[in-house]
Amino acid sequence: MKDWMGLDPDDRTAIFIDGANLYKTARNLGFDIDYKRLLKKTRQETRLVRAYYYTAIQDDREQDYSPLRPLVDWLDYNGYHLRTKMAREFTDAQGKKRFRGSTDIELAVDMVTMASKLDCIVLFTGNGDFRHAIAQVQDQGCRVVCVSTTASQPPMASDEIRRQADIFVDLTDLEDVISRKSAPPKRNADAPPVDA
Repeated sequence: MKDWMGLDPDDRTAIFIDGANLYKTARNLGFDIDYKRLLKKTRQETRLVRAYYYTAIQDDREQDYSPLRPLVDWLDYNGYHLRTKMAREFTDAQGKKRFRGSTDIELAVDMVTMASKLDCIVLFTGNGDFRHAIAQVQDQGCRVVCVSTTASQPPMASDEIRRQADIFVDLTDLEDVISRKSAPPKRNADAPPVDA
């Protein structure tokens, strides 16, 4: 019997998280992800084989503090398998220093490689570039559940990924289960921002 996110209790399941995409999606919806609760709930609902988190990180030597570093360290010690890549520094057209990095290829390759050992993959992203990788996974007999949102403006979930996934779950439907309880309340989109 399928239950939470369409997961079957007997399925060998893996979670693949596009870290930058999930962070931006949750931020646009006004809540923070509680990764401990996400892992616990998934373990309760299915046979969780692995949980992967993918992100590009800046070299800590280049800056005083990276807000991503505490999360990456916590995930690494608490049941997630981290796939990180150093972001590359570049200068934009206005002369401002910026960083660019993507772990999309690593995520896609790992999904396709793992598919033969799994019954279901839960992919946290709305990025339509993953459509072909999802199709390859499905060709190996593995179901794919994509989690993102269409509730934001613009929608974070691409039409391509929603069509390709076996099941699409809107992140707003999971908020009560996987949001951080200490997160600040959602701000009404029509209300003016509060000045500190």
